[in-house]
Amino acid sequence: MEVIVETILVSMSNVKKHQRNFMLSLLAVLVVFQGKATFKNMSRYSPINEKRFRRWSHRDFDYSEFNMKLIALALPKQADKIAAIDASFISKSGSKTEGLGWYYNGSAGEAQRGLEISTICITDLQSNTAYALDSHQTIDIEGATRVEQYAQHVIDVAANLHALNIQYLAADAYYSKVKFVSKVLETGIHLVGKLRVDAHLQWLYEGEYTGIGRPKKFDGKIDFEDLERFEYAGILDDQVTIYTTVAYSKSLKRNIRVVMLSWYKGKKTGRALLYSTDVQLAAMTLIKYYKARFQIEFLFRDAKQYTGLTHCQSLRKKAINMQVNASLTALNLLKIEDRQEKSTSEVTVISIASWKRRKFNQHLMDRLFDALGLDISCKKVSMIYEQYSNYGAIAS
Repeated sequence: MEVIVETILVSMSNVKKHQRNFMLSLLAVLVVFQGKATFKNMSRYSPINEKRFRRWSHRDFDYSEFNMKLIALALPKQADKIAAIDASFISKSGSKTEGLGWYYNGSAGEAQRGLEISTICITDLQSNTAYALDSHQTIDIEGATRVEQYAQHVIDVAANLHALNIQYLAADAYYSKVKFVSKVLETGIHLVGKLRVDAHLQWLYEGEYTGIGRPKKFDGKIDFEDLERFEYAGILDDQVTIYTTVAYSKSLKRNIRVVMLSWYKGKKTGRALLYSTDVQLAAMTLIKYYKARFQIEFLFRDAKQYTGLTHCQSLRKKAINMQVNASLTALNLLKIEDRQEKSTSEVTVISIASWKRRKFNQHLMDRLFDALGLDISCKKVSMIYEQYSNYGAIAS
């Protein structure tokens, strides 16, 4: 892991030697610490003292560029992958923290007082695994809505998305707003999302021009109970029937590819509407892209549990952004190391708990062997090192 990190840091021209050394230590400590990833506790597992952690937490670092280079090293450029965006709630006590406000907490099902981070990730469709690209704290700005801020986040990282050959961005129903969709399309990236089940969509008029007046564009509002005008696209394993069409969305103010999933729930019919701004996108591919969006939720879960996503005690937004991005980047490194160790690009189970235990064991043995003057290249020492690296791990 250290070799990959150092290689990428050396390739970043704006990262000088002192910051490079700090980032190496920071990312190393985030995969071995026990307890909480506070500045004081991280100093216990690192040669860097608490004061230095605090000081460097306010320095700028381009995590988006770092993760872009990291993902480019791990995933082939031709690999089938998409981007996804979502926000996560972070509870925070006190009243002086920058960005403190009321945000929706999905686990509680209501708005609560705390912090929010907006994250953009890259999902590898072959392995069905997400890697964080960039994250920043949501700060309310006068004259700009939160949706506009999320759109600006996409614009800020668009160059790195294009460098990774990303053409589609998946988002949940909250982002299906014209202010967000229009801004994203300006970057050259298409959106895949979800609509309300009662969305106002209109059929496109396909008849001939009568020669009188303005040409007719639309042919009435879509009735989702009338399936004759939809194109049948197939059926999923769980007996969900797929219908598709190209329609005009009144709320998004543009033509979109609509995919309707229909199923029977008792005597009632269930329905879900997905869409893409790319009207040429196949229905089944659209569904696959939207399902892959959910992998971003595992990023939030694992980073909160294992790499200190929510542990920053600073009141300043720069320090919070540093902690959030460093936590997600450390998680990326563990996932990529798992991928390299297994030598596979297929779907596989990744136990971050096991990797965290393994890294801690290796960190402790490195300190002990160094203090005892033992050479790890020695065959007997190497065997012990390998044996006890997995001590206490869930999956050896």
